[in-house]
Formats: sequence, C-alpha cells, structure tokens
Amino acid sequence: MTALDAFPLIPRAHLFGNPSRAQGKISPDGKWLSWLAPHEGVMNIWIAPRSDPDNARAVTFSAERPIREHFWTPDARAVGYIQDKAGDENFLLYRVDIQSGEESCLTPFENTRVTIVGASETIKDTVLVGLNNRDPQWHDVHRLNLATGDLELVYENNAFAGFMADDTLTLRLAMAQNAAGGTDYFRFVDGAVEDEPFESTAMEDAMTTHPAGYTVDGSVLYWLDSRDRNTAALYAQDTESGTRELIAENPRADIGGTIRDKRTGRIQAYSATYLKTEWTAIDPAIGESLDWLRSQFDGEAGVMSRTDDDSIWIVWNDPGTAPIATYVFEREARRLTPFYVTRPELAEAPLQPMHPVEITSRDGLTLPSYLTLPPHAGGGDTDRPESPVPMVLLVHGGPWARDEYGYNAIHQMLANRGYAVLSVNFRGSTGFGKDFINASNLQWGLAMHDDLIDAVEWAVEEGIAPRDKIAIMGGSYGGYATLAGLAFTPDVFACGVDIVGPSNLETLLETIPPYWEPMVKTFHERMGNPGTPKGLERLKAASPLHKADAITRPLLIAQGANDPRVKQAESDQIVGAMKQAGIPVTYVLYPDEGHGFARPENSIAFFAIAENFLAECIGGRAEPLGDVIAASSTQVIEGEAHVKGLAG
Repeated sequence: MTALDAFPLIPRAHLFGNPSRAQGKISPDGKWLSWLAPHEGVMNIWIAPRSDPDNARAVTFSAERPIREHFWTPDARAVGYIQDKAGDENFLLYRVDIQSGEESCLTPFENTRVTIVGASETIKDTVLVGLNNRDPQWHDVHRLNLATGDLELVYENNAFAGFMADDTLTLRLAMAQNAAGGTDYFRFVDGAVEDEPFESTAMEDAMTTHPAGYTVDGSVLYWLDSRDRNTAALYAQDTESGTRELIAENPRADIGGTIRDKRTGRIQAYSATYLKTEWTAIDPAIGESLDWLRSQFDGEAGVMSRTDDDSIWIVWNDPGTAPIATYVFEREARRLTPFYVTRPELAEAPLQPMHPVEITSRDGLTLPSYLTLPPHAGGGDTDRPESPVPMVLLVHGGPWARDEYGYNAIHQMLANRGYAVLSVNFRGSTGFGKDFINASNLQWGLAMHDDLIDAVEWAVEEGIAPRDKIAIMGGSYGGYATLAGLAFTPDVFACGVDIVGPSNLETLLETIPPYWEPMVKTFHERMGNPGTPKGLERLKAASPLHKADAITRPLLIAQGANDPRVKQAESDQIVGAMKQAGIPVTYVLYPDEGHGFARPENSIAFFAIAENFLAECIGGRAEPLGDVIAASSTQVIEGEAHVKGLAG
C-alpha cells in the first residue's frame, strides 16, 4: 500500500456527472427560486416558490442535451434558456411560462445563432436580439416580445460586429473592426449609424477596451479602457459632453465585474482578478453586505442573482476543499438560508487546496499560475511536495482567456490520482493588462510555448515534479499547446492529452464560423495572415501538423464531430499524419458533441480514458473504465490498445 492509497479514490461520476443543483437564481420580484437539476438524468430547469422551496417542479424536459444556462424574463413571468443541437453552437432562444408551463421557441430558425443585444430595467416584456438567419455573417437586430414571441426588425446589419442599446431599448452604439485590427465605435442618430466613429481603439487595446453599458437614464456610458495605460480601468463618460471620469483602476489586473444599482444602473462595486478576485464597493450599503458575507464564509464567495428591489441575493461560497454551497441572503435581516450544495457527494472527499503561485518567464514576465498537489504529497497549506511527484501541465483554452482560482474538477481528479497539477496564465491570457496580451502577438508556438516550458522548468527546479514524468493536457488552445508540446519539444513531456485542439492554423482560420468573420483581422494580426507570404509561412511553422513526424511520446486526442470552431478535420489531419509516419496515437470521437463536452456521460467516459492513459504513461492511479464507454457516445477511431481496458 502506498501513501496515496490511504486517500479514497474520488469516483469520476462525483466530479463530472450531473451536479445535484446548479446556477441558482431568484426571480426579479423575489417570489420564485430557480435552478438547474437533473430530470430523468438530464439537466433541466426547476422552480419553486421562495416561500415553499420544497415544493419544486421541473419546467423543462430536455431528454438528450442538458440545459446549461437559464435566466428569468424581466417581468418574472417566465424562465428562458438557449440551446443548440449536438454542439453546433447555433443557439436558439426558448421561453417557459411558469404558470401554464407552456414552452415555446422564440427564434424558430434553422442554422441561426441568437445573441442578446439589449435588455431593460423598465421595459419588462421586450428585449433586443441579434439573429443571423438572413446572412450567417451578420446579426440583424430585432425587438422580441417575450410574451407573444413577436419579432420586429429594428436594424438590418451588413457591417457591424455588435451593438449596444440603452434602457429604452434604443440602439445607441455600433461596433466594427477597423483596418488596424482595433475597434471603431459609432453612434446611432435617429436610427442611423453616423459615418465617423466617436471612439476608436488600435489593435493593442482591442481586447482590453470596450463600452460596459449605460445608466438607466442614458446619461452615462461606462467604459473598461486600457488606452494610454496598461490595465483596463473603469471610466464613466457623460454621453452629452463626452467628458470622462476615472472610477477605478488596479495596477496588476483589469477591472472586471461590476454590481450596479437595479434602478439607476450606476455602478456600486467592481472587481479585479489577479491571483484571486477582489471586490471593492463604491456604495456603502453594498459594501456593508459584501463585508458581512466575507465574515461568514471561508474561501471565495460571490453574488449570482438579485431581486429588482435588491433586498435578496443568491450567493455562492467556494471553501476550496469542500463542495460549493449556495445560499439565499436577505440583506436587511442579514440572514443566510441554505439553498443547495452543488455536489454533496464530495463532502467527505479528499479535495485538495489550489495554491496561487507566480512563475517568471525567461524574458522576465510574471506568469500568474495555480498549483494543486496530490493528497499524499504533503497536503495542508504547503505549496511544495515533500518529494517530486508526477505532474500534469493543464493548459487553458482561448488563448485569450485565463485560469482562475477556485474549485476545478480536472485539478481535483488529477490530484486525487497522484499528480501535481499546474495551470499557467501564459502570455496572451486575459485579465492582466494589454501588455501581457500583446506579448503573445504572432507568438503561437514561440514565446507562448516558451512560457509553458519555463513553467515546467520551474516545477522541476522547485522539486515539484521529476523531469521524466510530466504530461501536458488541455482543450481548444490547450489542445493546440499539447500538440505543439509533443511536436516542437518532443523530449519535454512524457505524454499529451489534446481535447478539440487545432493542428493546422492555416485550415483553422479557413474554417472559422461565418459570424466570426467581422472580427477576422484580430486573428490575422495576432496569429498570422494567411493572405500574405510571411503570414502563411508563420502559420505553417506554428502548426503541429507539419511536425507530426517528430512526435515520439504517447498522445490521446478527443474531438467533437460537430465542433464549429475547431473542425473535426483538425484532429483527423494529425491522426492521419501520425499513422502515415507509423507513430501510435489514440483518437476518440464524440458524434453528439461540439467544442468540448456537454453531456456528462461523455465527460465521464473521456476522463476515464484520460486517467487510464495517464496512469500508463506517468504512473498515477486510475479508476477502472468499467461500463462508462458503453453509456456514452464515444467512438474509438484509433489506438484502443494503448489505453488499459479500452479494447474491452
């Protein structure tokens, strides 16, 4: 018996199966609670009177694909959700009347993706939506009556990537990419877009500068803005005079979330996330509530939902080493009532703390990162094991996204199986200012990859992991990083797990969804322009496909057949190249998934394959496969012999 065996194996189903409940909300009038929970094994919307929370009922009955997001209509008469088909990301909008139970699709169009353009605090029965049913590249703006489903065209769009409306549901702004790869912002005047922009950004500010909404009376437009600075600060702009006032700034992180007055739309508190999220209140009453909540909880906490009168909040608490819990918070009485625990089956599980760490890259950048250690490696508050343990470098997607502190199911599974898990915010990650993002321009497979290698070197030098037992794993860009790791630095990683990762950047850009076309210059400026000889050369050099014959270590690839962002051909290509070169590879395909896993049966099956693959490669433990493959849609295309139990 090893030291790790003293700690129970956490079942995969407890980590990746359906939660007991999720996404708790309160209706705008405070009369109803809602949440997502299984109905006949599939996540659906449930509601209950706040006065009688045990009197719960399902109001949707999806039988195959889980509902993953829901909301209340402003008039509190209905709940809504968006749903696609088998991962194609053509999301349609649905409404369920809470009294009659009648469900209707409000945007009943084929091959259409709905976006929410604007909602109102004062107009309760109407929203503005964008629909690309006329032209898949452009979203036309419509007024949608939430009660009747009536759609009225407001603006036929043939030029703009997005819009913003005020509380009267009047279009005020249109946004378009400019020749420099930045964004131009145009005003609407009498329903028409002005010829010249009133604000513009260069490419360097495009990801860190954008309008953040109007006050209810339309007199103030908030901005998150990095122009003439590094991190995005919060500004208030007078819409009549154009003058701007600095509201908040943080030297290490962009200003992120806000809490706003439900009646006026004015900002009452704001957040910034460097290693952890920090909220700062402007409004004293909001500050008192946030301070009181902090005093009640260990770990992280936040607000999920609020009533129109702001008297009741739904709040969550992530203790770090216990399952996330959700509460109903009555502000005036300062009373917390338990709502639910998301995964109560983890209450006795040996969950491990996540440690924020800072890693220095070879050229001096600080890489905010997160480390989780296995339970036998020291435990407690220490962020170093007593002796090196096998490690998985878990790379986030995007790449223009970020890792954050808090409960992470993949971290917990891998740590429980005996691995240190390291997630690195490499250059290009968002939230740390524009300089950090722009340091990644044209650096796919170069400095962005160097950051990951530097993190590996740090882990070895710090005694966290032995050099010969480090795996790389990730989804989307993280999948690309996995392929790049094995192809460009074939001696660094013992194995790799690629989930929906692109292998050929040239074909990736050729097949982006049509509704991304209005922003395509961003990809060209930050990755390489396939329309120029130098850009095409750069994309080919950064594509793992063209160095597939250099891969010598075991590789597991997973792909959703309906992925609109990273097409199945991206995985097919590199698997074909490896087969041609005589290199073993395991390839699993999911015919009912897109860019990642929505169905828990598929998540459980894939991570069963992944943990058994990793156990063979770097020596951790694994829960046997059992019958999870049969319960999923997994199709093993190649290499079933390389994973224990996969061949039956």
